[in-house]
Amino acid sequence: MAVSMKKVWLYLENGTFLEAKSFGAEGTNVGEIVFNTSMSGYQEIMSDPSYAGQFVTFTMPEIGNVGVNEQDMESKSAHAKGMLVRNYQSRYSNFRAEDSLHNFLLQYNVMGICDVDTRYLTKMIRSEGAMMMVASTEISDIEELKKILETSPRIEDVNYIEQVSTKKPYVHTSSTYSYREFNYDSAPEAEAKIVVIDFGVKRNILNEMVSAGIGVEVIPNDFQAEDLIEKYNTKEIDGVFLSNGPGDPLVLKKEQEQIKKLIDAKIPMFGICLGHQLLSISHGYDTFKLKFGHHGGNHPVKNEKTGLVEITAQNHNYNVPDNITEIAEVTHINLFDNTIEGLRYNDTPIFSVQHHPESSPGPKESRYIFSEFLSLIKR
Repeated sequence: MAVSMKKVWLYLENGTFLEAKSFGAEGTNVGEIVFNTSMSGYQEIMSDPSYAGQFVTFTMPEIGNVGVNEQDMESKSAHAKGMLVRNYQSRYSNFRAEDSLHNFLLQYNVMGICDVDTRYLTKMIRSEGAMMMVASTEISDIEELKKILETSPRIEDVNYIEQVSTKKPYVHTSSTYSYREFNYDSAPEAEAKIVVIDFGVKRNILNEMVSAGIGVEVIPNDFQAEDLIEKYNTKEIDGVFLSNGPGDPLVLKKEQEQIKKLIDAKIPMFGICLGHQLLSISHGYDTFKLKFGHHGGNHPVKNEKTGLVEITAQNHNYNVPDNITEIAEVTHINLFDNTIEGLRYNDTPIFSVQHHPESSPGPKESRYIFSEFLSLIKR
């Protein structure tokens, strides 16, 4: 069914002013604009909590053509401020589709912006870096949009973790074996149990943990390290996982203090993306912001141990510093810009990766990392 589109006006902090068309939710929103180079998976991207506070520009020109379905959700909602696409396809066609992307965005109050030159925007972000922007279906006056943008908080000023983290603990039992197309009977029995600290965890990370033979309990971000240390000492849990999540890790002061206590207690830990960054900061090595970040499903990462190249999914604006090699061994390197993608800490049972081994763009080249976590906590 064709979508009746309204005009939408965009104003970026470098002064760029554009007119486009809108689908999905209407209104006025402020966020950080980034670009994503994935060829597929727009629903997984929009439902990834790590995109909270951001407008995602898709370099793939045709978006919406396969619709959406419940099984591909990475969380219970869509978290991005909006999506910018060259062409929106309201007529979807896929045997797994349950609804349109337009209705999906309406359901979660997320803006869709189309008929905009995404190649131009991507080249601009590459040249000038990620920046704040405002989009509105209500306001066309450039001075008014500029004032809204100038008086709105920046993404690094907002603690989006408070918005996306679970409010109550829960046990996750689904796995990749739950997908009918794999024709597996069931996931293996759990050989160990961990606590997942939810900073915006993706459903597929939890699925991969269960598939690797790990029992999973998810808890909110406002955890107390003493509780986890007691559970570890009494063998109620075997390790801790620090999840992905949105925003600047340097603002998460409370979380850093609790993670430091877990490090001192030498509890086995594994972190992905934001969790990887928080482990670095909690060890005393502050992260830095990349110019335009890594967002996509085609990033080559070299495994320093095997020498093999893995095609990975990425979604982060921040990175750990090179001098962290003073206390950790580099296990993975990004071949686009030689930034650190993986670490194994010296003298503690802790390791982490910056990329997303659960996203399977390779499609399965990095999945072994979950089995490595099981081996670590069993030792």
